Amino acid sequence: MTSAARTSAPPSPAGGRAAPAAPWSPHELLPPLLLLALGTVLLLPGHGLWYDELFTAEVGRVPLRELLAAVVEGRGTTSYLADVPPSYNAPYYLVVHAWMAVPGLGGDTSLRVLSLLATAGGLALITRAVARLAGRATGVLSGVVLAASPLLLVQSVEARSYGLAVLATGGAALGLARWLDAPPRGLVLFGLAGAGMGLAHWYALTTLAALVVAALVLRGRQALPVAWVGAAATLPTAALIAVNLLSGNGSRNADHLRSTGGRLARLAVEAWAGGHLPLLVVVLGLAVVGGVRAAGVRVVAVCWAVVPLLLLTAAELVRPVYSSRYLLTGLLGLGVLAAAGALAVPRVARLPAAGLLVVCTLMASAPLADRNPRERSDDVVRALEELQRPGEPVVAADRRSATGLDHYVRVLAPRLRADVVLPPDDAPPAADRVWLVRRVFDGVPVPTDDDTVLRSAGLRLTEERDFPGSRTSLVLQLWER
Repeated sequence: MTSAARTSAPPSPAGGRAAPAAPWSPHELLPPLLLLALGTVLLLPGHGLWYDELFTAEVGRVPLRELLAAVVEGRGTTSYLADVPPSYNAPYYLVVHAWMAVPGLGGDTSLRVLSLLATAGGLALITRAVARLAGRATGVLSGVVLAASPLLLVQSVEARSYGLAVLATGGAALGLARWLDAPPRGLVLFGLAGAGMGLAHWYALTTLAALVVAALVLRGRQALPVAWVGAAATLPTAALIAVNLLSGNGSRNADHLRSTGGRLARLAVEAWAGGHLPLLVVVLGLAVVGGVRAAGVRVVAVCWAVVPLLLLTAAELVRPVYSSRYLLTGLLGLGVLAAAGALAVPRVARLPAAGLLVVCTLMASAPLADRNPRERSDDVVRALEELQRPGEPVVAADRRSATGLDHYVRVLAPRLRADVVLPPDDAPPAADRVWLVRRVFDGVPVPTDDDTVLRSAGLRLTEERDFPGSRTSLVLQLWER
């Protein structure tokens, strides 16, 4: 009597019976296409860049040799940005520099399109990763939920590094999914994308740690290669941090980070929902279901959503670390977990649950279509082009005003260049008429030494034009003798 040969199938990511990975389908293109469509709607008004994006545009156009020197030496690239070196996001600025070197891609919109395309690529990779782990329906629904989410949607159309961080996160998630299917496949992708995560944004390393934890939970000691590759992937970011420390930057530029008093996780989830209570309730409810019942992706999604929040909550015991957009790559896991939960309810309720999740997400993002400009430096320059007479000084009173004025004079009104005065230079006291551009904070123009210089010279404020923005408000003042 002979016994049939037995072969043990590898365990599935959830620890149950293995299932073959879902083959790629054109349906998985739906999430990136949806993001591109929604992102295009947000880009159509053509709002001007705001300070962070203007910094990107300024640094990205600097010659490569000068940019690298500024990164290593920890110094700014212009007089008014002398104490704001490009060291923190240096890899992103190098990518932007290469992007702007392509003919026709140096404009404001093209910088935002770079982020949009990178985010769309990241969603395509996340969709494929989740589809491999839990099936095509879960993968596509996860991608759609992420594409329509307000926090991701806003960051996808800003000229900052978050799009590249999402792209790298998608690559790492797909590398992990491949490894879970058939090790050692996916390790190279996991390592390279993991390195890209940290280089795109330091906080993304918490998400990389989450993926490593998921591998360890699912495979135990067999996941040690993933842990070693993940550790190696942090080395480029560690080198970047070392460059900042050696150049004397330390925690410079971290003043905007705030302490949450232990409420970091709650504030992060609220930010993910865009402050929309129905979406917040639906996401949390379905995330709980996903954490308990979702097959295939449960462990990965729970670690993805929870580990970054735990790490950052612990870091907050040492210093303030909270900024909602900094937590973006980790919060992607919350969207994946909620989508998995929608398809883990009883079969009869799956379509209504998925529809409710998508509808609430779209409703939370709908107001973004009518959002106001974050900053109106472009409108200030247009006004100056009409009002200023040749020879009348145009003075930027502070760093933010200078960044916008410098950029949009170059782009929109080159004739003003000869009359522009940028920090650290003060307003010229000999002029009879001086135009002063300054930032408004809490409804009051921020005081600078230009006020003293102009008043001492016998000039007085005769006219003000306000240019309110959702992030930075500016005022254009005319001082006359």
